[in-house]
This record gives sequence, C-alpha cells and structure tokens, in this order.
Amino acid sequence: MAVLMIQGCGSDVGKSTVVAGLCRLFANRGVAVRPFKPQNMSNNAAVAADGGEIGRAQALQAMACRTPATVDMNPVLLKPQSDTGAQVVVRGRVAGTWQARVYQERKGEMLAVVLECFARLQAESELVIVEGAGSPAEINLRAGDIANMGFARAANVPVILIGDIDRGHVIAALAGAHAVLEPADRDMIQGFIINKFRGDPSLFRDGRAEIVRRTGWRDIGMVPWLSSIRKLPAEDAVVLDPAANALTGKSVKIVVPMLSRMANFDDFDPLRSEPHVQFSFIRPGTPLPGDADLVVLPGTKATLGDLAFFRAQGWDIDLAAHVRRGGHVLGICGGFQMMGRSVADPEGVEGPPGSAAGLGLLDIETVLTGDKIVRPVSGKLADPEALFEGYEIHVGRTTGAGLARPFLFIDNAPDGAVSSDGHIVGTYVHGLFAGGEARAALLRKFGVPSQAENHGAEVDRLLDDIAKELERVLDIENLARIAGLS
Repeated sequence: MAVLMIQGCGSDVGKSTVVAGLCRLFANRGVAVRPFKPQNMSNNAAVAADGGEIGRAQALQAMACRTPATVDMNPVLLKPQSDTGAQVVVRGRVAGTWQARVYQERKGEMLAVVLECFARLQAESELVIVEGAGSPAEINLRAGDIANMGFARAANVPVILIGDIDRGHVIAALAGAHAVLEPADRDMIQGFIINKFRGDPSLFRDGRAEIVRRTGWRDIGMVPWLSSIRKLPAEDAVVLDPAANALTGKSVKIVVPMLSRMANFDDFDPLRSEPHVQFSFIRPGTPLPGDADLVVLPGTKATLGDLAFFRAQGWDIDLAAHVRRGGHVLGICGGFQMMGRSVADPEGVEGPPGSAAGLGLLDIETVLTGDKIVRPVSGKLADPEALFEGYEIHVGRTTGAGLARPFLFIDNAPDGAVSSDGHIVGTYVHGLFAGGEARAALLRKFGVPSQAENHGAEVDRLLDDIAKELERVLDIENLARIAGLS
C-alpha cells in the first residue's frame, strides 16, 4: 500500500498545507487517498464524522481527499490548557489531562493505537499521506516518539522533509537535520522540499544544489509563497494576522481579543473573507478599540484561566465601555461561559479547581463538568430565522434566567442566550457563520451586505488552486514513486 510522510524542520513550516495540497492533487487524479497525523497539538479542533474530535488540519485534509473526517486520521490530539499541561485526546475521546513531562514519559504507550489507526486507513485507501509534528531534528524528544521518525520507522514510511525559506537559514536547517539525526532515522528521508519562497526561483538554484550535496537527499522542488493559504483554517493562533483589512465605504468593524488559550478561531474565517467586514484580532496588551461594532469573545481551552487573562489585559473595562456605548457582543463556547455571572470548575477539569465572577453580561452561570460534549449540530437562528450548521466541543453546563431568550434552536431545542436589548448574545455552537445564510443574517443587523456564500465552497476552490500549484513546482512523479504509488 502506498504511503508518504511529510515532516518539517520545525513547526509552521507549511506541512499541513502541503499535505492538504497533495491530498487534493492525488484525489483529483482518481486516487483514494487519506490523511494521517499520528500526534497533533492544537486547540483548533474539529468534530469527525464518527463523533470524536481531531485536529482542524486533518479535517481540512480529509476535505481535500473528498472523504469524511474520522478519528483514525488523528489518533492522538494534545490540547494545551497551560504552559506545562494539556488535555490528551485519544481516538477522539478525552483520556485525561497530563503534564508535559508525564506525557513525554508515556507517549510511547500510544504507538500501538497510532499503528492500529494507520492500518485501518491503509485498508480503505490506495495512498495515505502522513504529516509529522514539529521537527525530527528535536532529538531530545526522540525517545518514545510517535510523531516523526518513531512512527516512520515503526510503519516503514518514506519521509520528505520540508524547509521554510521564509524564516531564513533553510540550508542550515536541512543540512543540520541531516547532521543530528541518527543514521537509521536519516535513511528514512528520501527527499526535501523548499517551502514559502518569494521572488525569482532561479536565485536559489545553487542553494538547492548545496543541500543535495550536503545531504544526498533528492530535490523534490520549491513551493512559492502562497498568499491564499491565509484563507485556510489555521491550526496555531501564533500565525494569525492580527491586522484588519483597510476598507472604504460602509463596513462593520468586528474585533476578537486573542485569549491565551484561544480555541477554534477558524470560526472567524468566513467573517474575515467578507468584503464589508473590517476584522481584527486584538493582541494582548492592546486595548479593545472604541469604534468596534461587534466584539466576539472566542472559544478557549481554559475558561477560568482566560477569564483572568482577559481581566489582566484590562479588556473587561474596555468591554464594559463598549456595552455602555451600545456596542454588540457575541460569545462563543468558552467566551459564552465567560459572559455570565459566574464560572466554576469544582473538579479541576480545565486546571486547578476554583471559581470566579464572570463578566456579568448575561444572566447565566456555568459549572465545568468532566463530561465533554462533542457533536455536529444544525438548526436555525431565533431572530431573524436563518439556517446554520456547526458543531459543539465543550465541557460545562450553563443554567440561568438568561436562557429564556435563546439565540438559536438545535433540532427545535433552544440554545444560547440573548440580552433583553438584543445586543449581547452567547452560544456553544462553533462554525456558525460558515454557512452563507446565518452569516448574512448577522451582517444585516449592522446594515451591510454579505457574499452569502458557503465558506466551504471557497475553501474547496483554494484546495484545487494549491494542488495545481504543487503539481507545477514539485516532482510529483518522483513523489509517487517514493510513496510506492507507481
């Protein structure tokens, strides 16, 4: 069975995008292809078709393959809750919350699960394209590794290594990886790709030849900087562009404070793509702008922790002033929980047990519980009526008089809350504005038109564009031979 693994010289070198592009490229050639990432670390999760949660990038890659996402595609997902601890999700379900050192000591236990999931994907496809995590050159993490060379050698999978030239020192990154890898790991690498090149590609011809000379790896090609990828769902908030696009004419200004454990921030991709929306992520230490029309409190992996973080930035004061001016506020998932009168975590589900006063914008209270809700949902907004599809990923039960005015209905069951003046809204539903109908209803409240297009259709076109570009610049026939496809 054909298989290929894409590893990188570091995080954010473009592995996820290259894998998605290759998945679409081979799918367009009629190949039954599946994505796979043994271990992912991200708070941007998606609900798989079989009910569990996986990394958002693997859901995008499944879309590129034109196949439903399943938990087998990302058997181990780490969702950071603090600088030293993360919730561990195994085959879509929470296995516990582990400190980084504990996970480092126990991650080797996951290899059997990873290989089992990989085998199932192989059985249902002609080609599996695997994405690594971080870098195999992080040899201090090599013991018990399941994300890079540990998996590649256990499953006997050939590897292509990506270097990010936009960061600089790409020759050193690739040659350095060759130098520090142990021989058996180094032998798994069959070639390299240069990613994110800007300018005249002929100017780096000698650099590519030098990498070949120093490593002996095949040169698979060089991918240019693809500005369109900013419209694809990002996995790491670190790479988000905080700046708004400058617009002329009538527009609505929407801002989102960047919480320390912000989750599922691709909720906002459809809004960012709207021509009449001036959208900004607000960095910590920067006040919420006084001229915003709508402030959105995003999801978070640590509601109590990020509620304290929100206050530490002075954003609670800015938000109160925004509300006094008649501004609108939308809270999603953890942001919804923060908007109530109180949040309690008596069992220590998301960190140390504790409780705190909420922002007091809605008459609700939330208690974080150990049972996690992970499900796709659909329904309609309450006012104005508009259909939507989305998903829920959250712990916690919310109660209170504020729920008497629901924001939407899921299969005729009320969900969320709306203030008496209609300016403050909260819901547990992610992905609410990916569909054109619900997004258009939101923007109509601010007197601006919407493209009213399903955002997934735009993403699908972008995947085709990326596949065409990879076919132009990479040696695809060589990749197919390395994978065992031809």
